Amino acid sequence: MSWLETLRTGWSAVRSHGLRSALTVLGILIGIAAVILTVGLGLGTQKDVSAQISSLGSNLLIVTPGSSTGTDGVRGGFGSAATLTRSDAEALGSTTNAPDVGAVAPEKTTSLSLEANDTNWTTSVTGTTPDWLDVRSRTLETGSFLTDADDTDRSKVVVLGSETATELFGTTRVVGQSITINDDDYQVIGVLAAQGASGSDDLDDVALVPLSTASEELVGGFSRNSVSTIYVQAASTDQLSAANQEVTNLLLNLHGITDADSADFTVSSQDALVSTATAVYRTLTVLLTGIAGLSLLVGGIGVMNIMLVSVTERTREIGLRKALGAPPWAIRRQFLVEASVLGLAGGVIGAALGILAAHVLPGLLDTSIVVSGAAVAGSVVVAVGIGLVFGVYPATRAARLTPIDALRSE
Repeated sequence: MSWLETLRTGWSAVRSHGLRSALTVLGILIGIAAVILTVGLGLGTQKDVSAQISSLGSNLLIVTPGSSTGTDGVRGGFGSAATLTRSDAEALGSTTNAPDVGAVAPEKTTSLSLEANDTNWTTSVTGTTPDWLDVRSRTLETGSFLTDADDTDRSKVVVLGSETATELFGTTRVVGQSITINDDDYQVIGVLAAQGASGSDDLDDVALVPLSTASEELVGGFSRNSVSTIYVQAASTDQLSAANQEVTNLLLNLHGITDADSADFTVSSQDALVSTATAVYRTLTVLLTGIAGLSLLVGGIGVMNIMLVSVTERTREIGLRKALGAPPWAIRRQFLVEASVLGLAGGVIGAALGILAAHVLPGLLDTSIVVSGAAVAGSVVVAVGIGLVFGVYPATRAARLTPIDALRSE
């Protein structure tokens, strides 16, 4: 019997028991679709996390203060101490001290209530310098940004995030308007272009003022010279590692610390954040893919069960073929082809269903699902492989039947 005839006969046998074949294929296609969606969800989540981290800026190092300890002995978390100052940021911005550093943007952040036209809105008011716009890879929708003169003169000017402007005025066309912060009037000189969210932080809900203004007019006190965070932009991607080393060593020297393990600050990079997030999601993807793979196992068992039933039902047919001279390998090939057809059908339909779901679900779940061509092709191959593997025993059993026993069976 030729391969073409074997395929034709196999397809005819599968089609003659349509409902039974459909139920067998169902187990495989569910597993294939689940694998494609699981892998796609893992890749999509990694993509979203990388995009969120990248939204902080390019070639970025983030320097945060260490932890604080209160008079009652209670220790705060990292970032709760006032160990970073504007002087530290100015030292990091020196090409002599740190030649691999391109730009530096310190931030001094506090939560305050903003008022405009009998409307109030509480948001993060951040004092910073003119380099902030480039370091954080942000752009303006309208107006202008803070200048060195604004910082020198402690000007009462503010740049609003798009959401903050909308909450206060109902529009982002607010350049020239005034808002009240701590009973003082601040002129709106610009509005940031929308950026979205980064983790739990809304990047569009912010108000930026000159760093000197935030230190002297909005915060004051003993912590007036401290900053909440220092964003350091490396001169290039290739210089990020060198910049990291320079920042760490310079701050250790400035703070008089000889043991790096006792540093009162933390330097983190985007690469580290991306690597950590990717490792976590890769582990979850592997775990979920393994769970989805169990349904493929169940589908494979279904193929074996159906093929065993088929062998039992066609015992006389097998005996007749053998009596007419069909060799055992021809009988074995016949049943393996039928099992492969079931696996292929489940793989193709499952892949199509998975791809369709990958395009529909993101709109419902508000997350990205990346369809991997390798995962789709691999899933179809695995589906056919499952049909072959679980069809081996029924095919071998059929091939071993003796013609006389098969012909006289009821």
